[in-house]
Amino acid sequence: MITVVGIGADGWAGLSPSSRAAVQAAEVLVGGSRQLDLIPEVPGVTAERIIWPSPLLPALPRLMEAHAARAVCVLASGDPMFFGIGSTLVRLLGPERLRVLPHLSSLSLACARLGWPVEQVEVVSLVGRPLAAVSAAVSPGRRVLVLSADGDGPAQVAALLTARGYGASGMTVLADLGSAAESRQDGVASRWPHSDSPALNVIGVECAADPGTRPSALVPGLPDEAYEHDGQLTKREVRAVSLSRLAPLPGELLWDVGAGAGSIAIEWMRTHPSCTAVAVEGRPDRGERIRRNAETLGVPGLRVVDGYAPAALAGLPSPDAVFVGGGVTVPGVVEACWAALRPGGRLVANAVTLESEAVVGQWYGRLGGDLVRLSVQRASPVGGFTGWRAMMPVTVWSAVKSVPESLVEGDSP
Repeated sequence: MITVVGIGADGWAGLSPSSRAAVQAAEVLVGGSRQLDLIPEVPGVTAERIIWPSPLLPALPRLMEAHAARAVCVLASGDPMFFGIGSTLVRLLGPERLRVLPHLSSLSLACARLGWPVEQVEVVSLVGRPLAAVSAAVSPGRRVLVLSADGDGPAQVAALLTARGYGASGMTVLADLGSAAESRQDGVASRWPHSDSPALNVIGVECAADPGTRPSALVPGLPDEAYEHDGQLTKREVRAVSLSRLAPLPGELLWDVGAGAGSIAIEWMRTHPSCTAVAVEGRPDRGERIRRNAETLGVPGLRVVDGYAPAALAGLPSPDAVFVGGGVTVPGVVEACWAALRPGGRLVANAVTLESEAVVGQWYGRLGGDLVRLSVQRASPVGGFTGWRAMMPVTVWSAVKSVPESLVEGDSP
């Protein structure tokens, strides 16, 4: 059994009796140098102290195995299960091998200082994550807490908010929460007055849009102009219908095959922070464009695979849903996608040419599902008047992969 003890910036003095007892009973004390420095040389604390190796994740299994016969206590900042090492150890060892003793999290402390109800706050961590992740959480009137990676974080967040049209947002930087050195910095993103902040900080953002800023909704169907593209873009109305058929659920993985501008994958990921996606695109210039679109729209974690399907699909994790926006007529593409799809997964393929319509028609005849033809017309100038200009009709085929009876009955596949 490994004990994980959360510790605040107030160190030993702030630990509960049970947490102190766990530290005193330990033969091995593991943590970052900052956490270990918070444990003074006090009676009863005799454990060997080990600083986390770097890089951590590859070395973690060997480290835990090397001390498996000893009483190990792991120190973590605040609540170990809130963006902390506790979650990593659960994945590695299983919850039955851990005893977690949490401290107050930085989220709870920050909300207490700001007077914000915890349940109404969006949280984004920048520790080991790209700055662009903040973008997806920003919308008018929302309160966002950003867990900063270092002292440069607040200035970088202020610059990002300003670039995204949220320069009017109020910002509060709370540093060294719970310690005697606790401090606060306030300002507005577009006029952020502090060139530097203490390294251990949390940023509170009260989102306010600048005049003329058009907020990006989280539901599918962002305006086409939200994307950088070369014409290879699933248009707004068709995108909304296609994503409704893909039916994203929290924690699911999408393959976007023949991704073009990456709009389907990006909007899939925007539906929930735990949704993931792989965009497969054969042209390198489009692959780079997908990456830029993902950064701009707040899902920098989108994985882009440069290559043509079906060869580029080899080795990818099994998807919960697949969208084929390009390459329907390429031999083996639909077969490979359907074979890789998890039971209960959804496949959606769009066709705009007679040849691709013939292919999805054959698959519809073979697997059934749903076949819909969409015809969209948009108003546009006709001389001094306004008329309807038709877009190319799109045929959308969608199918759900059946769940084997053995899985329905609860047996292993």
